[in-house]
Formats: sequence, structure tokens, C-alpha cells
Amino acid sequence: MSDYVVPYGKTTQKFNLPRDWQVSVLKPEVRKTLKDPVRAVEKSLANLGTGFDSRGNRETVAIAINDKTRPVPHGILLPPLLSWLEQRGYRRENITLIIATGTHAPMPPEEYHLIVPGDISDKYRIITHDADDTDSLVDLGVTSSGTPCIVNRFFIESNLRIVVGNIEPHQYMGWSGGVKSAAIGLGGTKSITANHSMLSREGAKPCRYYDNPVRQDVEEMGRLIGVHLALNVVMNESREIVGVFAGDPVSVMKRGIDEAQSLFTATIDFPADLVITSAGGHPKDINLYQAQKALRHAAAAAAPGAPMILVGACPEGVGSASYEAWMEGKTSHEQVREDFNHEEFKLGPHKAMLFAGDAMGREVILVSELPEETVRRMLLKPVRSVQEAVDEIRGNRESEGRSEPMRVAILPYGNATVPIVMPGIPPATALHPAG
Repeated sequence: MSDYVVPYGKTTQKFNLPRDWQVSVLKPEVRKTLKDPVRAVEKSLANLGTGFDSRGNRETVAIAINDKTRPVPHGILLPPLLSWLEQRGYRRENITLIIATGTHAPMPPEEYHLIVPGDISDKYRIITHDADDTDSLVDLGVTSSGTPCIVNRFFIESNLRIVVGNIEPHQYMGWSGGVKSAAIGLGGTKSITANHSMLSREGAKPCRYYDNPVRQDVEEMGRLIGVHLALNVVMNESREIVGVFAGDPVSVMKRGIDEAQSLFTATIDFPADLVITSAGGHPKDINLYQAQKALRHAAAAAAPGAPMILVGACPEGVGSASYEAWMEGKTSHEQVREDFNHEEFKLGPHKAMLFAGDAMGREVILVSELPEETVRRMLLKPVRSVQEAVDEIRGNRESEGRSEPMRVAILPYGNATVPIVMPGIPPATALHPAG
């Protein structure tokens, strides 16, 4: 037997596979990390010149930062950014951090420490976005796709509008980062719903940017919003920074994608008979809503009908009350697709559609802390360990008289790895047993 390990919450899941099985571990490319990331942020900001200097003591700054579901290194990014702003003449009392929750629940003040260093939360104003609070939103018109651009009023009314985040693959928006933190993170529910309703369109796939209709709709929203500055990073699977980019949001995206494209894609020379994918641990698997993204990426490596094991602790449950409620009474992924396609697009239930797209015609096993009844209601098979799932799959094959070695793809960081099946070409990532 050969031993393997994948992230699970704040711990790991270890398991073994028969030595005669053909196993390929797909993970982000090993890339040299920045020795002094804080200095890299300072240098990126210094290179912007004087174009962002304050024109008066009353000028306000709004900085959109990601919520607790995104592993953005605010402790590295925010101190030099805030120092740079004050050097440019902006008064501390006029600088506000806005937690860009999108349609996630607004974060209570007692949770701010989870994403913002304490010395910053003590010195600067922090507020949280609420996508359903109509009084806090402003309508900027519609995009060419008909998406209403409804955004946080405080952000729009600030003199300098900044977004902070990271650039990594997104299952239907192509890439995270750039103006997405404002257009979606600070968007109203109506606006986000309209944008995400395009997720089934041609081109709405991971790692596609220029011809991705969902992403380009967000770019158009960013132009309506008028985001002045983006500060983004690209990180490896250990959440170490490999690149820092500051400046015009479009330029930041182009430069960041150039850095990230080869980092996050991995080739495999066979379609796998079994795929084991982890969301990448906390906070990527904080709930099922977030962990699902790893399944979408990993499905690209699976042969038709091949079982898939999704590894995500999900300590905060399903993560969407509307998704959970919509699944009541559903008995198959085929029914999910049929019902969803005959209803008005809704956020929350769209997760069921995404699951269905990858789960139809195959068994999807979930390793999590969720109650078994909840997992079954989501039309997934509950187990408590990867080893349990592997042993059951192996036993079923043996009972069917199938003794041939399985071809297995393992994605320890499924949220940040996009497989490309290229028969005859050796995998980009070598076999990687634990230890």
C-alpha cells in the first residue's frame, strides 16, 4: 500500500491505495515564493507614483476586503497599503474597510479579528456589506448583458475606491480577483443573481477570462463602479505569496493571470477511474457551499461514470439556507437539473445545479463533519474518512469480479487546481505519497 494525505479543515485525512494502482497527484506548480512579501507590497505601491495622492483632508477611502471564506493574507497586504495611503495624504479617520461578503451573511464585529489584524481593527473603521439592505445600495444602471449594477453606496460615495484580494481559478467566472471584490463582493442580491445566472453559458469555465461571459460582465460592472486601484496576490497551495500586483484593476488581472495560469493548471495523461479531491482545508471547506468548487475542477479529470470523493470538513454546515431548503424532496440530480431549469434562477439553489452537473451518472462521496441525513438530502453519500470510501469502492469492484488496477487522480487543493487531460503526455505533477 502507498500512503497519501489531503487537507481536511484544520487537519488532514490520510489514506492508502494499492501499490499497483496508477496514481497521479495533481496540485499547483511548485513556485518560488517571495522572501519578503511585505516589502513586495510596498514596492508595488511605490511604483504607482503620485497619481493617487490626496487632494484634500476630507477625501475618503473605501477598501473592499474579502470575508472569512477567502484565505486572503490581509495581515500582509493591509499594513503597507494603509501606511501608503497615509503617506499619500489620506487621514486615518477617513479610511474605511468594507468586508465584501457578497450574498454571504454579514460578518458581526466580534468576527472581524478572523480576517483583520487586531491593531488595524483598533485604528480603522470596519463595516460589513449586506446585499439585502436596500438602503445601503445604489443602482448604477445595467451592463450590456442586462445585469443591474447595484452596489454598496458607501463604497461608491468614497473618493478613492480600492479592492484587495487574490487571483485564483473560479469554477465559472474563470478567475477571482480584480473588480470582483467590488462588483460581486459589494453587490446587491439582484445584481449578483443576474450575473451568476450566466454560469451555464459557453465560456463560463475555470481559467477563462477574455471570452468568459460571467467574468466580462463583472469587468463591465467594475467600469460602472469606477474602481481606482486593485491590490491582488497570487498564492501557492501553502498560501505563500508568489506574486504581488497593484494598479489599474484590468492591468492587475492580466499580469496576475499570466503568473497564475501555469501555477494552477496540471496535466494528467489519463481520464481517472477514481478522483479524490480536497477543497484545500480551512477556510476553503468551511461549508459545503464553498467546498463544492473543488468538485467542479476535479470533474475535468474523471472518466465518464467514475466515482468522486469530495473531502471537506464543512464545520459551518451547508452554508446556504436557501440551497438547503430548495433540496427538500429532491430525489436525484436529474430532478435537480429539470426543476432548476424550469424555475427562475436563484442564488443558493444554483449550487445544487452545479453539483448536479458533475454528479449525474456517477457516485459522489462526501467526507465531512455534516450529519449523514444532511449529506443524503444533498444527494451525496456520507462517509467519515477517505479510507472508508476507498475501501468501499475497492470492495465493490472486487465483488463485481474486477481486479484490474484503478487509475486515480488526487487533487489535494481542488479549489486551486484545474486538471487538463492530455493523453500520452506525462502528468505535470509527479506521484506524491505522504511522507
